[in-house]
Amino acid sequence: MKLPIFQVDAFSDQLLRGNPAAICPLTEMLPEQLMLSIARENNLSETAFLVGNDGEYRIRWFTPAFEVPLCGHATLASAVVIREFLEPGRDRVSFESASGTLGVTYEQGWYELDFPADPGVEVNAMPALTRSLGCEPVEIRQSDYYFAVFESEQQVRDLKPDFASMMELDKFGVIVTAPGSDVDFVSRFFAPQAGINEDPVTGSAHCTLTPYWSDRLGKDRLEARQISARGGSLRCTMRGDRVGIAGQAAVYMQGEIRVPDIETGLIRDQVVATGV
Repeated sequence: MKLPIFQVDAFSDQLLRGNPAAICPLTEMLPEQLMLSIARENNLSETAFLVGNDGEYRIRWFTPAFEVPLCGHATLASAVVIREFLEPGRDRVSFESASGTLGVTYEQGWYELDFPADPGVEVNAMPALTRSLGCEPVEIRQSDYYFAVFESEQQVRDLKPDFASMMELDKFGVIVTAPGSDVDFVSRFFAPQAGINEDPVTGSAHCTLTPYWSDRLGKDRLEARQISARGGSLRCTMRGDRVGIAGQAAVYMQGEIRVPDIETGLIRDQVVATGV
């Protein structure tokens, strides 16, 4: 069986920057185990699977380890594939997902995601989190992820997490952030439990970052940068209980993949072998 596949570098207008996502348009969703096996084979932070047409699609996202309920960069990358290949010129797309309806709008080279805000709450000191980061944050919050605030961009850049310790936390993702030197804020994102020690640019993290920095800085429009090795730029807008997360993208690859016939039993054998 052959399936189309695209790879898009999201949250950057340059190839080999931003966050690469694999996108597989389908006529119907594949068995979950097969989608997970494809994501493992791709070995990117996310592989997205799409079914739909006329600007309305169903979307699911898989890391190399498991399915996730929300992913920003692979949603942006999916909108790019739709606009450039599946429905050329389409400027608005709607995705039905595990996190509800998500919109993407294209305007003047930028794709803006319409995502739910997840502001989180402040929590007490967490020795296990501090130990995994190797540095004491000035503030710790909790949303879908752990969220650690530092005083300076340089502190965030210098972090060398203990990923083995981070694997023991009860949330799979850790956001770290600080004021930026030439943007409103910077961040990094770690998710070793998802098979991704450091994610290059994390759209979903900005569902938490945007309300935090909007409240702290007293502004609704923010410029952000994720300062991973690849790096990426985002424009974030606070809109009540929603956030706009905008970025650019570059298409790196278009092709097809071969996967075992679902009826052969090969997928069942792979799933047993990997313990899923």
